[in-house]
Amino acid sequence: MHRTITTLSDGRELAYYDDHPGAVRDALDVRGLPSTHTVSELRHDPLLNEWVVVASHRQGRTHLPPADQCPLCPTRGANLTEIPSPDYDVAVFENRFPSLTPGLEPPAADPAVPGVERLPGNGRCEVVCFTSEHGGSFAGLPRHRVRTVVDAWADRTRELSALPGVEQVFCFENRGEAIGVTLHHPHGQIYAYPFVTPRSARMLEVAADHERRTGRNLFADVLAREQAAEARVITSTEHWTAFVPAAARWPVEVHLFPHRQVADLPGLTAAERDDFAGLYLDVLGRFDRLYQAPLPYIASWHQAPVREGRDLSYLHLQLCSIQRSPGKLKYLAGSESGMGVFINDVAPESAAAQLRAL
Repeated sequence: MHRTITTLSDGRELAYYDDHPGAVRDALDVRGLPSTHTVSELRHDPLLNEWVVVASHRQGRTHLPPADQCPLCPTRGANLTEIPSPDYDVAVFENRFPSLTPGLEPPAADPAVPGVERLPGNGRCEVVCFTSEHGGSFAGLPRHRVRTVVDAWADRTRELSALPGVEQVFCFENRGEAIGVTLHHPHGQIYAYPFVTPRSARMLEVAADHERRTGRNLFADVLAREQAAEARVITSTEHWTAFVPAAARWPVEVHLFPHRQVADLPGLTAAERDDFAGLYLDVLGRFDRLYQAPLPYIASWHQAPVREGRDLSYLHLQLCSIQRSPGKLKYLAGSESGMGVFINDVAPESAAAQLRAL
């Protein structure tokens, strides 16, 4: 992987990650964009002790443009995009409509929210373009390109973790309009949060209790249990195992665990990254063959926070879909949205058997 750093016309950073050295990435962004202005703030929910991001400026972000106006395609002809180069392998740039932005001032006093704890929405949001091909998908990438993407995720995790105030880095991909994707071009995102996210905090709390009681790592024990049971394992390689969790919340949900406890993506060895590329393409291929159509999904990397719980954390990828059968989606209705209690319409063992058979 070879990295080239440059800037866009409004000062945002753009990084090219090429499969091999030698690519020239010196094209300039000639759009003359004005500097972006964001008004993100964090508001504390005292009932759950969680932070909520309020980013009203995002209402105006680009929404499902036609292919010839896609902002994630390389710049060609009259379509001046976020990526000035006429071609690229992988490109990562600061989001033009970010939920979190570095260097924000504290929010102005507002009599409408007396007594509410409010902080500036500091952090960083980046867009990761997996390929210059507009009509492609992650599942259609060659294995060597997936390795470049993994290296880019690891590099961005390392860089963003070093920013002042960043407490956790989250790499993810949303795929499909059913999930809420607003740009069809194959891409993902990276959020650098100024706090540890609620899900990670809860998992670390449970992991700490498990270690106190047993002296063992919770995630390693879960992986060992699934490997021993075999009923929910989809496939396994030298360094990774993909399985449906026993208490899967989603109709289609697969977790990809490395066999070695690693805190975050930068901690993966070259062999583990290579092995992951093949396994991930295998699983994504099974997803798209499940109902003979592109499956909408969310892919979420669970990494250790920057400063806490790193000895307890265990890097893994959670891949889930709301598609419960051909033509039918799983909606987060009353129990899920109101009480946080998931009701899965598909038995995890059945989902695993279907994916394994593919």
